[in-house]
Amino acid sequence: MATTPTQIRIDEQLKKQSTELFNNLGLDMSGAVTMFLKQCVLRNGLPFAVEMPRYSDEVIMAMEEAKSLSKDPSAKRYKSFHDALEDLDD
Repeated sequence: MATTPTQIRIDEQLKKQSTELFNNLGLDMSGAVTMFLKQCVLRNGLPFAVEMPRYSDEVIMAMEEAKSLSKDPSAKRYKSFHDALEDLDD
């Protein structure tokens, strides 16, 4: 079967993460994209549900706080979950 070159643009970090995942699964990017496209054709649509998650306002605020803390160089860091728990006990 003849193949044709295809070019896509994706976020650099997303490409790095997905390439690592595919490598762990024994796939390369081309094989993974081909698998995805074949599933789309087979199902006559996307092979998964596309939906917006419904989070409570409290969860959204917690996620925004976590994102902010992850970018704050002065935020306290822990080497392990155990260390964080010990700090809570003090």
